[in-house]
Amino acid sequence: MHRFLRIPVAVLLSFSLSAPLPAQAPPDTDLFEKSLEAAVEALRVYGVWDEPEALRRVASIGYRVAAESRFTAFPISFYLIDMPEPNAFALPAGQIFVTRGMLSIGLTDDELAALLGHEIAHVVQRHGVRMERRATLLNVLAQALMVGVMVGAERSSPRPGEVPDPYGVERSDSGQGDLIYGTYAASLILSELLLRSYSRDFEDEADEEGQRWAAAAGFAPDGTVRLMATLGSRLPDASKEYGYWRTHPFFEQRTAAAKIRAEGLARGEEKDPRDFRSETQQKLLAYAGAAAAAAREGIEKESPRDRTRVTSAPRERAAPPVRADELVKQAALTAWPVGVEADRLRLERLHASRDHELARQPLARDYGALVAEYDAEIAETRALDPNAPLLARLTTERQGLEEQRALFYPKAVGVWQGGIWETPFLETFLSNWPEAPEQAEVALALGEAYARSARQADAVALFLRAWKASPESEAGRRAQRGLRNLAPNLDQLTALAELAAQDQDLELAKLSEARLGQLAKSYSDIANGAAYLARFPSGPHAEAVAARLNVLAENLYGEVVLYQSVGDHVKAIDRIQQILTHAPASPAAQKLLDRVILPT
Repeated sequence: MHRFLRIPVAVLLSFSLSAPLPAQAPPDTDLFEKSLEAAVEALRVYGVWDEPEALRRVASIGYRVAAESRFTAFPISFYLIDMPEPNAFALPAGQIFVTRGMLSIGLTDDELAALLGHEIAHVVQRHGVRMERRATLLNVLAQALMVGVMVGAERSSPRPGEVPDPYGVERSDSGQGDLIYGTYAASLILSELLLRSYSRDFEDEADEEGQRWAAAAGFAPDGTVRLMATLGSRLPDASKEYGYWRTHPFFEQRTAAAKIRAEGLARGEEKDPRDFRSETQQKLLAYAGAAAAAAREGIEKESPRDRTRVTSAPRERAAPPVRADELVKQAALTAWPVGVEADRLRLERLHASRDHELARQPLARDYGALVAEYDAEIAETRALDPNAPLLARLTTERQGLEEQRALFYPKAVGVWQGGIWETPFLETFLSNWPEAPEQAEVALALGEAYARSARQADAVALFLRAWKASPESEAGRRAQRGLRNLAPNLDQLTALAELAAQDQDLELAKLSEARLGQLAKSYSDIANGAAYLARFPSGPHAEAVAARLNVLAENLYGEVVLYQSVGDHVKAIDRIQQILTHAPASPAAQKLLDRVILPT
């Protein structure tokens, strides 16, 4: 049974108004490095949610609140993570994550300030390192590629008359379980580290401090109460077990306490946190220098084959590996996005992309993606300061790329007309010259190439593009026929959803919708369902797809136990990775975490 608050109201109000600052411990470089490694792993596993405007809003509100904490032991930094579950969490050295799902439910500024204040308080009060298990996990994560964790298999002898466990758990010969290495271990530890709840006392403390700082920063004192109400009314039932409700329990008691505190708090005057943000940027850049030195010396532990997903990329292409020094530089730019250092960081990032692309052969260069990166930086810089001197340089460099792109267009058309090309050429052509007269024909050819290689969703997207670009042309008609041929046999949910949403061929839309409704409850590939939910989190079939996803994850969990019992660790690891990658919030994933045994 949960404990209720026992603090007298008068004492509570007094503490809210004049709580002493937490002791500022000396900088802990080792803890920062381990926390940073966890942040790198989080973004590698779950993906970056690339929404500059949303990140700018989070940082603007978050640093106003953080400045009121007067916390200096670690630099506070903010990240958006591509998780559909409404959640927010913090690492011990100041890295704070807000998920796509949390921002999608429409929090007001006052509610977001309360949310961020709560997570900042977890950092300031050192809750992450005051929990023995969480501190141990952070140590293990720093060595996850070499150390590993145990996924335990329970051992007991069946009692007389019991039916033997069909999955072989009872027949396990090991009292320790099976050792899981590398990125699989990191995924397990990361889920445990980020998604497990704090104790009741820690949650109460974070609520209290966060609410006080948010009010002092000029936000509504009852922001925490409003936040609880919004979460309670807008989160789906499933999230109450596996989203923010699970990681931040005791909502009713916490709401009651927040109402009492709000009566004793006044909204403070809004202050400009530029000094705090600038100092945070300098601290982050100092850590970035240390991380870069470690990378040069080969100390940093990274997995070169792993790539970070960027969900709003201009076109589908592999993103570079997440590196600790680059992540800290991005955080430094978020902390204080104007001024000399910010300009340097923007140019450094853009020039790295530009130089990498221009090192390719001319017709292999993706000018479209480069120009999109410049456009994003120009828009971001203009939003921050319409008169920023950097705008002129960015515009000039962008124009140079446009001139090069135009210069190579005739050569690309010649290659296309010659009829000897490969799929990457078609991809680059469409990225570089999306409005070219050849667009429909090139999109058709690329769609046909994808269809032959079983990339159904990509084939559908390209056929739709060719059809919409030139519906009356031969290429458009062939694309429409291609869609009609694909639809009856499509098994990718995202592809069917695309076809169901188009309005050019109502018969095709009706056929696709009917097949989508059937497959939503019966699809067999867990990655298929995860892709649909990532693309259409509020789609008409999201609930059915999510329910089926949990069933498939549970089936995989049964296979994990089965393969562990017969000693086939390779297959067990494969199933573990599927669950953690595609259904990290499922009951099966939770059961996996419950079986984790840390090595001694």
